[in-house]
Amino acid sequence: MDWSWLFVLACPLMMIVMMFGMRGMHGHGSKSKQSETEQANQEELSALKAQNELMKEEIQKLKQ
Repeated sequence: MDWSWLFVLACPLMMIVMMFGMRGMHGHGSKSKQSETEQANQEELSALKAQNELMKEEIQKLKQ
């Protein structure tokens, strides 16, 4: 019995199932995770800017 036709049917069917599964994952909780990540990045950026200013002041003191 030749089962090669099964592979021809299985590939497109599995692709359709996976596409519907992936579509369901978009939009569920992604905004909250993204906003948390953005907030953490902003806090880290602020901390780095403050550290940069302190280092600039120390460099100016050492130059004098």
